[in-house]
Amino acid sequence: MNGRNLSGCGTALVTPFRKDGAVDEPALRRLVEWQIAEGVHFVVPCGSTGEAATMTPAEHRRVVEITVEVAAGRVPVVAGAGSNDTAKAIALSLEMKAAGATHLLHVSPMYNKPPQRGIVAHFRAIADAVDLPIVIYNVPGRTGSNIEARTAIELAKCANIVAIKEASGNLGQIADVIRDRPPDFAVLSGDDALTLPVMALGGEGVISVTSNVTPRLMAQLTDACAALDLPAARALHRRLMPWMAAAFVEPNPIPAKAGLAMLGMIENVLRLPLVPLSDANQSVVRASLVAAGVEGL
Repeated sequence: MNGRNLSGCGTALVTPFRKDGAVDEPALRRLVEWQIAEGVHFVVPCGSTGEAATMTPAEHRRVVEITVEVAAGRVPVVAGAGSNDTAKAIALSLEMKAAGATHLLHVSPMYNKPPQRGIVAHFRAIADAVDLPIVIYNVPGRTGSNIEARTAIELAKCANIVAIKEASGNLGQIADVIRDRPPDFAVLSGDDALTLPVMALGGEGVISVTSNVTPRLMAQLTDACAALDLPAARALHRRLMPWMAAAFVEPNPIPAKAGLAMLGMIENVLRLPLVPLSDANQSVVRASLVAAGVEGL
């Protein structure tokens, strides 16, 4: 199973902003280069972690263009292109293809809560309109609806729907998808803390928030899982557990941006309605990164 060569740790990249709120292009370039140097297997710009919901279409395209330029073919670039308006999702997908993305990430339609047959129709329409490999994204906590296992399996029959990012937190459902999927359809955890159990069930990796700050450790965790080195995987998981919890002590990407700011890699700037990490939780994030052995804090 490889989902067109998607496996291991893919970082759901934050989007660095300057103090004036504009996209910080030099910081973005440094972040992407560092991620690749640290061993992540692919990068995912302009998802929820990237604050795509508060970016203009021009900014969205520019962030993907920069990511593609820096990646320079070394790792896949999975560009977020989701919308709860199917026509807009198709238009954005075509923009992401023009920007050089190798894959697309499409979240299930949020807010309008379509039935399962509507979810199928939405993703099939996108797959028919754009010839890039597509990762479907199930995150009921954000969208208000669940991509059921039977729906994921039905969508996996589409030639260019190649993977699912599964953030339902329902290991039984994820196990059903892993068991019943067709060949070459990858299952990627959308929850950092479930990376080890999902890969133990046969999943291929994770699209990770925590790897923004701990890319090498998360890449090593997925490598250990893929190699069936359970002692090493357990040790890495336990080392990362405090950070995996702290990364969601406030809504994502607030803690991840705070962690990167502690390392001096970005300004701790988010776009409203997101706000910087509270003073009380700064110490929580810092302590979790110290526990993980992160240097440079």
